Amino acid sequence: MVTLSEIQLALSRIRGSIYLSPCARSETFSQSTANQVYLKLDNLQRTGAFKERGALNKLLSLSPQERGGGVIAASAGNHAQGVAYHAGKLGIRAQIFMPLTTPLIKVSATRGYGADVVLHGANYDEAYEEAVRRSQAEGFTFVHAFDDDAVIAGQGTIGMELIEQHPDLDAVVVPIGGGGLIGGTSCAVKETHPKVKVYGVQPSRLPSMKVAVAEGKPVTLNAASTIADGIAVRRAGDRTLPLVQKYVDDIVTVEEEEIAHAILLLLEREKTLAEGAGAAAVAALISHKFEFDGKKVAAVVCGVNIDVTLLSRIIERGLVKDGRLVRLRVHLGDFPGALHRLTSILAQHRANIVETDYDRAYHGVNLGETAIEITMETRGPDHIAEIISALGAAGYAQERVL
Repeated sequence: MVTLSEIQLALSRIRGSIYLSPCARSETFSQSTANQVYLKLDNLQRTGAFKERGALNKLLSLSPQERGGGVIAASAGNHAQGVAYHAGKLGIRAQIFMPLTTPLIKVSATRGYGADVVLHGANYDEAYEEAVRRSQAEGFTFVHAFDDDAVIAGQGTIGMELIEQHPDLDAVVVPIGGGGLIGGTSCAVKETHPKVKVYGVQPSRLPSMKVAVAEGKPVTLNAASTIADGIAVRRAGDRTLPLVQKYVDDIVTVEEEEIAHAILLLLEREKTLAEGAGAAAVAALISHKFEFDGKKVAAVVCGVNIDVTLLSRIIERGLVKDGRLVRLRVHLGDFPGALHRLTSILAQHRANIVETDYDRAYHGVNLGETAIEITMETRGPDHIAEIISALGAAGYAQERVL
């Protein structure tokens, strides 16, 4: 099991090459949760995620012979970039196996750091199995994404930094995939400040560590998709589970919509971008998964590498949920000037039309009528109610499209 001394050694080893990420107070989340919330922004690392801490510590721990033989890794993206980037800087050949479903931004970035990327399998587990097979066949040193003592110790340096930055913390909230980050972080925090609570967060679709703790052993879950792809791990680590059992106070789960909401709030209110995994800890806080208030809490924002198409969908869905984007289906006469009259009403109430779609054959329209779906930007639910009331007063039959 990883010890505090190993984490301290890792910190001294990597400190000169790893960005000391800030841990600043969030006024938005402090107010919404009735706590003092601080965000540990490890999404600001060079590769956009905390993973390079463990990757670098592992690479620096290799013998000259192991470095000369090259390294191989399997990753859904962030570990891949960490290994590729630091292997490139150290002159070590790196081969990375990534699932076929890995977001393009992560594949491109990994290749850009100089690694040989092989896309294989439908998920992390299949990519991992092939990477292990190839490492044994070709003599590469395998760098595990989380279940390796040197990697865990490297990730634990976040815990050391947290305590240095805020020695009076009451709690730390950490995302969990395979357990490397929370395993190392919880060890560092608890061994130096035993009274600090450490909580883990997993997507409800893949709560592998929560299940492992309940069962007392790692359990392989069925494959499932989640926007928190960076922590979409089906089986908890054999080396990380004992650390979680010893140091972590509780593990909660968050739903997909809660994660998406956290991504949007981080972007809009905190002006920081986070991927699904990176926003998981914040999602748990703002969804009130913990029974504390008035506490000083640090949430680890651990990654930023989100696919832009997914981000655009999250933003759009978030605007709909907040009532700042609405689609109405309005029935009106199919004659010249009918649309002008309708849009004049919308303009009077300051609704901004972003999309329209006519339909003369569906939605129960009569001959000589049409149904038009209008997507509008609004100021919120009260503004939507105002628009619907105005249309009703003008005699328009309408319904909200959800």
